[in-house]
Amino acid sequence: MLLFLGFLLSSPTLRASDRYQGVAHTLKGGALAYRETHWRYQVRGVPTRLVVYYCPSGAAFARKQVVDSPSAVAPNFMFVDGRDGYEEGVRTKAGGREVYSREQGDLRRQPRTIKIGSDAVIDAGFDALVRQRWDELLAGKKVSAAFLLPSRQDFIPVAIREQSPDRIHGVMRLHMRLDTWFGFAAPDTELVYRLSDRWLLSFQGIASVRDDSGRHQAVRIEFPDRLRANNVGQREINAAKAAPLAASCKG
Repeated sequence: MLLFLGFLLSSPTLRASDRYQGVAHTLKGGALAYRETHWRYQVRGVPTRLVVYYCPSGAAFARKQVVDSPSAVAPNFMFVDGRDGYEEGVRTKAGGREVYSREQGDLRRQPRTIKIGSDAVIDAGFDALVRQRWDELLAGKKVSAAFLLPSRQDFIPVAIREQSPDRIHGVMRLHMRLDTWFGFAAPDTELVYRLSDRWLLSFQGIASVRDDSGRHQAVRIEFPDRLRANNVGQREINAAKAAPLAASCKG
């Protein structure tokens, strides 16, 4: 965790920064699960994203950094959860790419070299994929991809396509499911994008962030315009990088 924080704090001058927030509620019961704040900026010309996750009380409990290298669809990233010490990420090393994860109780990260195919999607790269294949999705075509699950250190086949045209409300509703014969047995993911600017309005499905007991949780995350801001100062971003992570959201 200290190495991760040191890397963030040593980042050079940031450029072109903005901020937006997501509010996650549980699908069962509708309770506030967490909030997530995203800062987007460039480091040496490379698009970079910092995400801090907050308990309902407002305390930060997890942090992630995504770097659009070598590509926006298959970026490098690092994530750490202060509640149980869970870590995961993807990094570029000599000879290829490596995925790693570290569960609570593990003494060290468990790395594995992975092959990145042309259809590979990593973490926030899903949003970049939607934007790249926008016209196909808008035309009702199925877009297939291989989505990385760092905890399993492997890719799963997924299929994305428009669920039901809704041009009256100016949105595109996407449906993502496992692209296998047993896909019907797995939870689906639903995403709503605004047509005018391709902005993700909401996500509904299994969150990448676990609950306070370490279990995967089904949530609905909304990204309202009122929680967006431009020209965010570097001081704010540095403060988010340095914020201590809570050991629990309970209480």
